Amino acid sequence: MLPFLLASLTSFGPFFGLVTNGSNFIFMKMVQQEQPIYELSDEYTLKRSHDLYTVLRILKRLSQLFIQEN
Repeated sequence: MLPFLLASLTSFGPFFGLVTNGSNFIFMKMVQQEQPIYELSDEYTLKRSHDLYTVLRILKRLSQLFIQEN
C-alpha cells in the first residue's frame, strides 16, 4: 500500500488507503511534504462486533471527503 500511495502523490493534501484481508482492516493516511508522512490506524477485525461499526463509520467519512472534493 505504501508504494502505491507514494506513487500517487501528485498534489498536496491527504491521501487515504485501506489494507484488508476481508476480516481485518488497517487504514492509512499520507500527507505530502518535503518528506511524506504517513500514519496507520489501529487494526480492526470483524471478530469483534463493535469493530464492524467503526470500519463502516470510517468508510462513510472517507466517502464524504471524496464527494466534497469532487
